[in-house]
Amino acid sequence: MERERAVDRLEALVDRVEREPMPVPVREIWAFGDVALGLDPIERLDVYLTKDVIMGGDAEAAADFEAAYGVKGVGTSVSAEWAEEHPDRVRASDNGYAAPEKCLAAELVEDDEPIHLEVCNASFEDNVRQRLKGALARDAYEDVLDPRGVCLWVDGTRDAEAFDRLRAASFAMPTLSDALGMLGAEEDVATAAAETLAARRAEQEGASVRGDMV
Repeated sequence: MERERAVDRLEALVDRVEREPMPVPVREIWAFGDVALGLDPIERLDVYLTKDVIMGGDAEAAADFEAAYGVKGVGTSVSAEWAEEHPDRVRASDNGYAAPEKCLAAELVEDDEPIHLEVCNASFEDNVRQRLKGALARDAYEDVLDPRGVCLWVDGTRDAEAFDRLRAASFAMPTLSDALGMLGAEEDVATAAAETLAARRAEQEGASVRGDMV
């Protein structure tokens, strides 16, 4: 998508999180990858959401929703109020429990949009380091999270300057391999990881989502 449209889409996504009930509480929203680099057009729009867990839970709502729709965990994994209002957007993991990351994707992104969501309980910066550490230990470079991110919204506060700078493509960002090197990856490993991520992104079409717990 064109750069201006991509930033408009980010603003619309932040608007939705600010104004409408979400499947789970959202604490941070970051943009990373192509849009942070100043590319135009942008092949895929990468968005990172930091979510909070639902405290307390609602056992009665969970039992009622499971009986009606066959999905477990509503009222504990995702908001019962949201699920009851939007049962068509509830998505489950392979074990039959409501999956917060998939529910957020269903709420915020259309299936045919070239948007990738990363959803985790940890902040973007913490998860970047955790994912890199785990990927290097397992040689699983596809699990690396691109560290070149821009924080758009935290705990209800929007960074208007960040949106202006995204539109102006004024963020100075290193190459992905250099960015990974700054976080401690050896040069050959950083290069291999960057190539792996580029190949994986080239294969992606439409909306996609990944959930993490740290």
